[in-house]
Amino acid sequence: MTADPPAAQLDPPDLLRRGAPAAVLAALPGARAVGGVVRDLLAGRPVQDVDVAAPLPPEAIAARLRAAGLKVFETGLAHGTVTAVLEGEPVEVTSLRRDLATDGRHAEVEWTTDWREDAARRDFTINAMSLSAEGALFDYFGGRADLTAGRVRFVGDPATRLAEDYLRALRFFRFQARYGEGAPDLAAVAAIRAAVPGLARLSAERVWMELKRLLAAPDPVAALALMAETGVLGAVLPEGADRVVLAALVAAGGPVDPLLRIAALVAPEAADAGLPQRLRWSVAEAARYAAARDLAPVLALPEGAALRRVLADVAPDAALDRAWIAEARGLPGDWAALRARIAATPRPIFPLKGRDGLAAGIPPGPALGAALAETRAWWLWRGCTDDAEACRAHLREAAARPAG
Repeated sequence: MTADPPAAQLDPPDLLRRGAPAAVLAALPGARAVGGVVRDLLAGRPVQDVDVAAPLPPEAIAARLRAAGLKVFETGLAHGTVTAVLEGEPVEVTSLRRDLATDGRHAEVEWTTDWREDAARRDFTINAMSLSAEGALFDYFGGRADLTAGRVRFVGDPATRLAEDYLRALRFFRFQARYGEGAPDLAAVAAIRAAVPGLARLSAERVWMELKRLLAAPDPVAALALMAETGVLGAVLPEGADRVVLAALVAAGGPVDPLLRIAALVAPEAADAGLPQRLRWSVAEAARYAAARDLAPVLALPEGAALRRVLADVAPDAALDRAWIAEARGLPGDWAALRARIAATPRPIFPLKGRDGLAAGIPPGPALGAALAETRAWWLWRGCTDDAEACRAHLREAAARPAG
């Protein structure tokens, strides 16, 4: 294993000296925390999770962790990764690696004991640092200085890093949105612009994963503008984007929610029917996106009985999404007041089901369905306030009327 002097000595971080991270580091001689945990500790930001690397093959890592009493899940053994769990707390542990071959999407790797070689294959300098449990910081490529300066910079040659994995183009904008300050790194921007054709090789799932993470940044507007300028935004969102609408949503204090934000970002006139399938969205994601862009139920700024009728058919969350999108598009109305009314109005639930008709002696079949539909329409017309007993009475009357 290559011996490297630490770039700096920090106060030992508490989160590496307790729980699962401490147990993992103790079980693996020479192991260090890597990537995001180091970056965010230095930036004074909340740490989402702890990743560890070790100068050992994955089989040896797994054996040592099990011997230390941790549960081990071989979540990515072919890539040198296992997940160690102690008392429900997971830590991802990866062998130090070097790339043997890359194709723009995947890499063929082998294990190494050279920390600098492992760091050299990472994407950005701010993600290439490592930290021991004792607080020794190893920074081979100036990541700490870049983090302080708000500079997102590729490790080594940007074009080479991008050719190894074109997803790094999208990752650049995500990190630029969260950590970048001032003008972006010119070499990175030039390489990304030249690499745009390679984005077509990425899977839809990986593209959507990165878009979601970018849209979850507190303010992604400037990064999206840079994406548009480099041609990346048009490549991953060919349906068409309206960054003005998204900027208005952010400025209005809209929720930091990727689905709501992409509903604002996609241009109102875009031919977007195929977008959910193209990006391999879940059924729930596709439904929410479509609902957020269907503004008709909120354009009349309903209140009282009218609002109750809307909420009987539209979930409150969907109604709130629509109010945010309408405001972001600059449509006239007091959208803040509408959102307040939506939040304060309990969602009306039609109180009858098919069993109520059966209990009233209505036989199953079209007649029962028609009677229930008429009763629900009556309940809606009256403002969704009639209780179950009143609705059952109307159901009996509806069923007793001659057909036609």
